[in-house]
Amino acid sequence: MAFLLGKKIGMTQVFNEDGVVTPVTLIQAGPIMVTQVKTKEKDGYEAVQVGYGNDKKPNKPKAGHLKGLKPSGILKETKMLGDKKRGEELDVSVFNVGDVVKVSGISKAKGFQGVVKRHGFHGMPASHGHHHVLRHGGSIGQRFPQHTLKGMRMPGRMGGKRVTTRGLKIVSIDKENNLLALKGAIPGRRGTLLEIQKI
Repeated sequence: MAFLLGKKIGMTQVFNEDGVVTPVTLIQAGPIMVTQVKTKEKDGYEAVQVGYGNDKKPNKPKAGHLKGLKPSGILKETKMLGDKKRGEELDVSVFNVGDVVKVSGISKAKGFQGVVKRHGFHGMPASHGHHHVLRHGGSIGQRFPQHTLKGMRMPGRMGGKRVTTRGLKIVSIDKENNLLALKGAIPGRRGTLLEIQKI
C-alpha cells in the first residue's frame, strides 16, 4: 500500500480539456525515509517509522536514532509499509494519477464557539417577543434524570481534532517538485502535516 507524509500548500483550480473546472488542493508530499522497522519479536508489534522534512539541529537522542541517515524533522509510524527496509526513500512516484486516497490531518482550530456555528442550530425566531436569544441553544432536556445527558450538543471548543477525508482522487502529480493535486478539500490550515494513504 502507498503511504506518504506531506504539508498542505493551499487550494487552486485546474481546467480540463473540455473547459471543466476542478477544485484541487496542492500538497507538498514527501520524500520520506524509512528510519526504523519495528518487529513483533523486538518491539511487540509490527510497524514502520518514517521521517519527513529536515532537522538542522537534532538533539543527541534523535541524532543517535537516525545515525547514518538524513536527520528528519518529523517522525511518524505506519503499518502500511511492511516490506520496507531502513534507509529506503519514498516520493510521489508511489502514487498514480487517478488513484483514490484518504488524507488525515488536524482540522482548523476555531476556539470556543456557540451552538449555531458549532452544530448548525437555527437559533430562535427574530420576532414575536424574542429578545437577545437569537443564537441561544434553548432547552437542554427534560427534568429527569436531573443532570445533562452525555453527548448533548452545546457550546464548546470547535476544531483542532484529527480528521480523515476519504475518496479523494489524484488529479495530477509533479515528480520534480514533489507536488500532489487532489480533487476537493482536505483538513487543516496551510502548512498542516498530512498523512496520505492509498485506499
